[in-house]
Amino acid sequence: MAISNYSELTTAVANWLDRDDLTDRVPEFIALAEARFNRVLRIRAMENKQTASTIGGQRNYALPANYIQMRNFQINTDPITTLSYVTPGIYDRLWGGSQGGIPKFYTIITNEIQLGPIPSSVMTLEMLFYKKFDAITSSSPTNWVITNAPDVYLYGALLEAEPFIMNDARVGLWSQGFEKAIADIQQQDNMDRHSGSALRIMNTGGYY
Repeated sequence: MAISNYSELTTAVANWLDRDDLTDRVPEFIALAEARFNRVLRIRAMENKQTASTIGGQRNYALPANYIQMRNFQINTDPITTLSYVTPGIYDRLWGGSQGGIPKFYTIITNEIQLGPIPSSVMTLEMLFYKKFDAITSSSPTNWVITNAPDVYLYGALLEAEPFIMNDARVGLWSQGFEKAIADIQQQDNMDRHSGSALRIMNTGGYY
């Protein structure tokens, strides 16, 4: 049986568990599997680019929805200003009472980004970040993972199900399957990023 959408996945999970009394629980197993693979995967399919405008004198800006981790953060000045991360403690020491200017650093507190120095005018922020995969449901039945790596969903849901049904002997089996599927996806993505010519070291004057 193919596993290409939410309905087929829920059927497959029940079949592999050989249980017909877990209909209400299978969506929970799937949601837990999603939480698990969103924590460990960092691949190109999770990357999202977003722009926003600063407001003169405003320090704090909300993180995007479903943000996981920053990949690149810049201000589209001429030339581009790349923002560097500092810890909240360092930020407060350096920029807690700063006047306006072009930001060069940022920190993250709760669900907000703080820029330092505080933007003095309207500027364009550009953020490349890792975003959680959208959850699949009966009304939104597909995403990148179920289309390209259905084994991650299947093994992940089975891994979450076995402790619930007190079948601990199977946990190790599904854990191995899940971890292997995750490792394969991550390795393939790493290979795709570095395919082509060999990597070269670049200094401020160019490649050498």
